[in-house]
Amino acid sequence: MKLFAFLLSSTVFLMVFFIIYTVHVFQFNVDVVLYSVLIDDFLAILVMSVLFCFTFHIFTKTEKIMLLIIWFLVGYAFAITIPTLLDRSLSFYLLEKLQQRGGGIKKESFGKVFREEYMLEHRLIDIRLTEQLTSGTIEIKDGCVLLTDKGNSLATFSRYFRKNWLPRNRLIAGEYTDQLTDPFRDSKEIYDYQC
Repeated sequence: MKLFAFLLSSTVFLMVFFIIYTVHVFQFNVDVVLYSVLIDDFLAILVMSVLFCFTFHIFTKTEKIMLLIIWFLVGYAFAITIPTLLDRSLSFYLLEKLQQRGGGIKKESFGKVFREEYMLEHRLIDIRLTEQLTSGTIEIKDGCVLLTDKGNSLATFSRYFRKNWLPRNRLIAGEYTDQLTDPFRDSKEIYDYQC
């Protein structure tokens, strides 16, 4: 009996979540895709919390709380693995670009494709600056993009994790390398764009 109630209540959650997500996507403004889907997830959890007050009495209070946590994690997993991934993924862009160009592109042309098409088609700079502004990690003053304290902390964490916890033997273009543990290792020092 509880298994049926679990399956039924989980189906109801998924329906509520996707209805809220669909309405949000088509009817409301979205600043950052990840944040908007997490808001949808939270709203679906609220709806299910109210629904639990009137139905599914077969579950104990603890079981209901556990279900709400599980469903929130399901919504979070969806947010990260589908809309956010597709919105940000260079890998999916590559597949879509190959499909758009008839299934094949010369390997030596990919640098040109990314510089001249990807950057423009996905408004990459605009969208990433918008996300960082919304997240509070940067601010723009007098034409300069500046790190906030929050942004500096995240960059410090990112550099630490990259240098210490990313794979040392990662396959890149047929060669195992640790290059991405320190991508700035061979950076040229150019100062003409600094504020």
